[in-house]
Amino acid sequence: MYKITEYINENHYITNKCDKKLKTDGVTCMIVHNIDTLSKFQVEMEGAKNAFRQNAIMKKDGASAFSFRVFTLEKNGHTPYHTHPFEHVNYVIEGNGCVVDKDGKETDLKKGDFVVIPSSEKHQYMNKSETKPFIFICAVSSEYE
Repeated sequence: MYKITEYINENHYITNKCDKKLKTDGVTCMIVHNIDTLSKFQVEMEGAKNAFRQNAIMKKDGASAFSFRVFTLEKNGHTPYHTHPFEHVNYVIEGNGCVVDKDGKETDLKKGDFVVIPSSEKHQYMNKSETKPFIFICAVSSEYE
């Protein structure tokens, strides 16, 4: 474990092995982000509703293998029913929702559940709560961020 030696603000730190400028040959230091400080962007894909994305760990942070995004689906929210040419792994942080598979079957999801979506499999995430958001991490290969 590195000792945190430089304080950027209450939610971002860099370690004693890190320059403020990120090197291009991958992670050269530990970087810490807090979800509460990350910008939230509305998902603009056709078919998305009340869906938002936060970019937690990306290439710009020096992550050469994986990118982590956090999706929030508000009341009646859902991602598009879509496919893409890469697999991804999802982890539910909060709320109750479901994932819809290629046959249209809904599988209920709750806090602590993991999902693996194979490459090119049609899928959709939906919030099933009338009052609380459904929040999950989506991990993809950084080449597809």
